Order: sequence, then structure tokens, then C-alpha cells
Amino acid sequence: MGGADPGLFGPGSVTWHCHGDPVMWIAGVRALYLQALHPRAVRAVMENSDFRRDAWGRLLRTADFVGTVTYGTTAGAERAGARVRRIHRALTATDPATGERYPVDDRDLLLWVHCAQIDSFLHVLRRSGVRLTPAQADRYVDENRAGARLVGLDPARVPADTAALAAYFEEVRPRLAAGADARAVDEFLRAPPVPPLLVLGRNLLWRPVADLAYGSLPPWAHGLYGRPAPAPRTVTRRLRLTGTLLRSIPAGLRWRLPPGHILKAMRRMGPGSRPSAYTLRTPASILDRPGRA
Repeated sequence: MGGADPGLFGPGSVTWHCHGDPVMWIAGVRALYLQALHPRAVRAVMENSDFRRDAWGRLLRTADFVGTVTYGTTAGAERAGARVRRIHRALTATDPATGERYPVDDRDLLLWVHCAQIDSFLHVLRRSGVRLTPAQADRYVDENRAGARLVGLDPARVPADTAALAAYFEEVRPRLAAGADARAVDEFLRAPPVPPLLVLGRNLLWRPVADLAYGSLPPWAHGLYGRPAPAPRTVTRRLRLTGTLLRSIPAGLRWRLPPGHILKAMRRMGPGSRPSAYTLRTPASILDRPGRA
């Protein structure tokens, strides 16, 4: 397997070992909550997709894109990025405050979506019990500039470590708000429409995920939404418990769910490529070395 294509990341990366964790679904919902606080970003979604009817499909397509970029071949990742850029290039939206038309592939919007996603992934992983060292967390942010390039960003203009990511959020916060579009996203995520027979299942299975995702947002985001959240200590305890329960499900079973990116990558790269939290906890791990974009 020595000549197999590791893709953009490969088993020597932090990203490879993080993105196989089951709490990534909670992190993905947190990213949606955060992304919706940028009025132009959420308006672009509302104008160019039937969000309420196809929110599940959108979430699954995003997960498929992340899986392809993380575990697919280099060519597969590049094709996925080209497809996203082609779609965005053809779309525009209307600023809800000024009425100005703007392109969906505006670099500021792409940067916001990327940073909200990476911040959410990293935050939920660490808060749920994935023990990343500061160096590994910085490398995770750095590595994912490769994904930012795929959607049309210049990696040199994308935060390369956790300090730069935090500074970006401080800079962009004055431009964030929870307008009508953000409130619609919040309403949908709290109670997505399902057939009557599935309402009980939604309340038992989905509602805790949405509540955890919302609770894990920073306090300033709760303030913008105007909706309270449990105490941070309570949210952390619930995230750790949820992470422990989800990780108790055998990975071989979890990874069999479509589209099976991880199993395909392991077949391509060999059994030593298995994503493993143990690898992240090994002090002498290669993962503590500087990353690359």
C-alpha cells in the first residue's frame, strides 16, 4: 500500500483521525447555527435552495463533501471542489439590508463558512473528550486550509492556527446578526418537519443533538439568537457523555453507513490507516509536528 494515494490529508494528519469521530454530526449542526448568523451567508442559502424541504439532503451533501475531501483520493477531492466552485460561481443573492446583489462565491462569505465550520468541528471534538494538544489543534486548523482552497479561497488568507481563528471571529462579530433568516434556521433545526409517525423519534433522537449543538455555541451567539442555553459546565458534561456513548458503538458499524468514505480509504491505504483517537493521544506522535497547507 506504500504507493497508494493518501489524498489531501492522509493517515499522518490530525484531520484524518478527527473527522471519523461520531460527534462530527453535532459539530455539523453547530456549524449551521453559527453560519446562519452572517446575514449575507444565510440569505444566499435561503435564495438558492429549498432549505426547509431539502435541509436533510443539504446536511448529507455537506457530510459527503467533507468525507470526500478528508478520505478520498487527491483526484476525488479536486473534483468535489471543482463541482462546488462551479455551482457557487453561477449563483447570486440579495443583501437583506441594502438590496444589493452579490455573488455567492464572494471571498468574505466563503471565508466565514469555512471558519465557522472548522471552529465548530474543533470545538465540539475537544469539548466532547477528544484530547488534542495545542500543537495538534493548531495543525488541524492549518491542514484544513487545503479544504478552503478547494472551495475557492487563497490558503494564505485563511487562518492557519487557533489564535488566528479566534482573531478572525473577533474581527467579524460586528457584522453578525440573527435576522429573520437566522431565526428560520433556528426554528427548523429545533423541530424539522417530519411525517406524523416520526415526530416522537425526532423529539427523542434529533432534539438532543440540536440542543447540544446550540448549547455549545459561544455566549455571544446565544445573545444574538436571544435564546438561553444551559450553563457551560452542563453542556460540556452532556457533550462528554454523548461522545462516550457514541464512541462505544463499534467503529466498524458506524463506518458502514453510506457513503463509506473511511472504509474505502482503509482499503486503499491499508489497516494502519484506521482513524484512531489513540493515535491523537500518543505524545510522540507525528501529529505534533508542524502541518502544511
